Amino acid sequence: MRLPDVFLAGGPVMWPLLACSVTVLTVVLERGFYWLQVERGRDRHLVDDILELARHGEWEAIRQRTRGCRDYVIRMLVVGILHREFSMARAMEAEAEAILTRMRRRMTVLDTMITVAPLLGILGTVTGIIHSFDMLGSGGIADPRLVSGGIAQALITTATGLAIAIVTVFPYNYFNSRIDHAAYVMEKYGTSLEVVHDKLLRERRHAGP
Repeated sequence: MRLPDVFLAGGPVMWPLLACSVTVLTVVLERGFYWLQVERGRDRHLVDDILELARHGEWEAIRQRTRGCRDYVIRMLVVGILHREFSMARAMEAEAEAILTRMRRRMTVLDTMITVAPLLGILGTVTGIIHSFDMLGSGGIADPRLVSGGIAQALITTATGLAIAIVTVFPYNYFNSRIDHAAYVMEKYGTSLEVVHDKLLRERRHAGP
């Protein structure tokens, strides 16, 4: 049986399932491209250089080195450095939350599709069974071919809904793992910058005027 025939045999519920699959594909491609851009923008060596420069209080050198940088960790550190006279920790926390918000964008769509697709499949199963009983009521049990369409509809929609959910789980978990790792990295380097800055302030206080 050809794919269009299978689709049509699934009944009307196949249309919202098709919409779910298109939505999942669109979001996965968009998020995949986003994370590719994020990875290309990373500059791990520069992050270590920033901490080393901060250790000596060379703030202007940091500003020059980070100009135009797209690394999200560096952007967070620079925001903290710019607000070092007020509240470095709060500034970095706010910037990190803004970055994570962008990283979590459209993840709720994938989460919803994982839940909705199997439910739509079950709905197709119920409507298919109802259709089968209608055929039995009108044609009698003597001709079982009358109910085959309803049974096929029930099986196709269930399988399709489960397939969409299963396929969606993998990118969903992968993107979530990337978000968790990004949060860990920002917390790690943000804490390191705070420690370096506090140490620098203590050294200056001990050095006196």
